[in-house]
Amino acid sequence: MTDLETRVAPPRAPLPRRAVVALLGYAGVRALGLAVLFAWSAARGKSGFTLLTARWDALWYARVAELGYGYEVRLPNGDVHSNLAFFPLLPWLERLLHALTPLSYGGAGFAVSLAASLAAAAGIYAVAELVHGSRVGVCAVLLWAVLPVGIVQSMAYSESLFTALAAWSLYAVLTGRWVSAGALAALAGLTRPVGVAVVAAVWTAGVLSFGRERGAKRTPGALLPSYASRWRRALGMLLAPLGAAGYVLWVGHRTGAGPLGYLDVQAGWRNGFDGGHAFARFVADKFSSFPSALAGLGLIAGVALLVWLYVICVRDRQPVELLVYTGVVLALALCASSYFGSKPRLLMPAFPVLLPLARALARPRTLRSALVTAALAVAAAAYGAFWLNGSGPP
Repeated sequence: MTDLETRVAPPRAPLPRRAVVALLGYAGVRALGLAVLFAWSAARGKSGFTLLTARWDALWYARVAELGYGYEVRLPNGDVHSNLAFFPLLPWLERLLHALTPLSYGGAGFAVSLAASLAAAAGIYAVAELVHGSRVGVCAVLLWAVLPVGIVQSMAYSESLFTALAAWSLYAVLTGRWVSAGALAALAGLTRPVGVAVVAAVWTAGVLSFGRERGAKRTPGALLPSYASRWRRALGMLLAPLGAAGYVLWVGHRTGAGPLGYLDVQAGWRNGFDGGHAFARFVADKFSSFPSALAGLGLIAGVALLVWLYVICVRDRQPVELLVYTGVVLALALCASSYFGSKPRLLMPAFPVLLPLARALARPRTLRSALVTAALAVAAAAYGAFWLNGSGPP
């Protein structure tokens, strides 16, 4: 074979360059959402920036950043809302940015979320591109951007930060970067309770990998990873749970309630895991009258859609790491007894469930996909502005 007959694959561009289209599209969708929010809020005599940085959970994060832990509110019904329920990574970053810039704590949280949302979009692209290719990667990012509650991605909340850490941890696992995967999983565990989903993904991948190696040892001539490679995998698995476990144990020590003290803190907020019983009862109660029955049907349809998409993910043979992660996120969101209005944003980190829709969106011509995405972006921007100027997230 001559040199002319030898085909050499051209080198791929670096990942940041490959993700440019996805990131520009994401930034455009988020800019539209913020513009509509600020205009809508101004028309109602409200501050869009205040809605993003100084209401609901954003206030709790800012208080932790400013004063630390130990604040609680006792409600007339006996419930105790303690700021120990809020994991520390976002407040730590808010405190750091506040110390380095003129930003308020809430403003620092907004800046962290903006940066983290771009990092999350890049991570989602990286995972989707690895599994299904570049076009699906772009579509997955845009679908995540146009979620009905996508405005939360720009709030001083922890969803964007968590999704960024989770996505890059999953990408690290899929590409064999075990120490990075474990470190990012540990940081995700310091961000939200659902960090256990990232830990579960890392551990599942690690256990299966060790199992495959054990089987390969019985195969003559099989290539086995080096001793150093196995140690990096073990180190990554050891690092993964340190964030979540460390904070939960610290809360238990601080409250004097032992290792499960964090569950008592969550109980004070009426949060817990009941297998979906409370959510099912909430949906059933919607059928007590005709107007609310429509909402009940919508909730059932939404849950059915999520289950259907997850089944498609299984049929598409997504990597087991993604299936485990998504399954845990869905289970924790749908089967928790928390405030039911928060469930849509709790589901936001389950981005792999969007991959079947991204594949479908990637099939038509570019113009058709662009028109569909633009229509969804406008609808999401309008809903986000309406939502934050109304009930908003808890």
